[in-house]
Amino acid sequence: MRLDHLKILNAARAERRAIALVSDLADGTDRLFTERDAVEGALGDAMRAAFLSGKSAAVDADGRSLFINVHVPPPRIVVIGAVHISQSLAVMAKLAGFDLTIIDPRTAFATPERFADVNLIAEWPTDALKDCPLDAFTALVAVTHDPKIDDMPLSEALKTGCFYVGALGNRKTHAKRLERLGAEGFSQGQLARISAPIGLDIGAATPAEIAVAILAEIIQSLRRRALDRSTAA
Repeated sequence: MRLDHLKILNAARAERRAIALVSDLADGTDRLFTERDAVEGALGDAMRAAFLSGKSAAVDADGRSLFINVHVPPPRIVVIGAVHISQSLAVMAKLAGFDLTIIDPRTAFATPERFADVNLIAEWPTDALKDCPLDAFTALVAVTHDPKIDDMPLSEALKTGCFYVGALGNRKTHAKRLERLGAEGFSQGQLARISAPIGLDIGAATPAEIAVAILAEIIQSLRRRALDRSTAA
């Protein structure tokens, strides 16, 4: 591997950006691609599949045998709110291979006893997200029902292009939320990215069922995300 390619790969991994090294198996030449690079034909289809699945693969394209070595950051879930839904979601997310962090300044809720073996931060999101910044490979789940706690991380999630942004609340609650965020200057396209009521519509009734619906929607959003997504839409 070329030294300049290695430096670019290491920088991308450190910055949690997806990148792929495509090697020609016949002559050994390499090329680097990001998710947003436009690639046509069979190679483009294979690149998209590799970025969405996170799995490297060999492919025949344009009469050449190539190997796509893809590097996709581990997806994370940041939950705002140490509630019953979060307890179930923490267990399920671990089984599904997601790193998960729960943030809640309400120390009566955010206790180690309720969230054993969970990365729990009992601080206001404004402070917590300084050390746990959101990015394009983070899913943001806001479930406190308190705009003083939820609104800031929702705003930050839209700005940073989180692949999933969801918020608990009925349609009336969400309409008021959209008014507040709209007043901050977010466009209708950006606000439409917020999933509310949160989770896939499976008729969930209990906290555990709602957690299933949320995790299913997160997985769907990750595997079907638009590779050319923009925070400015």
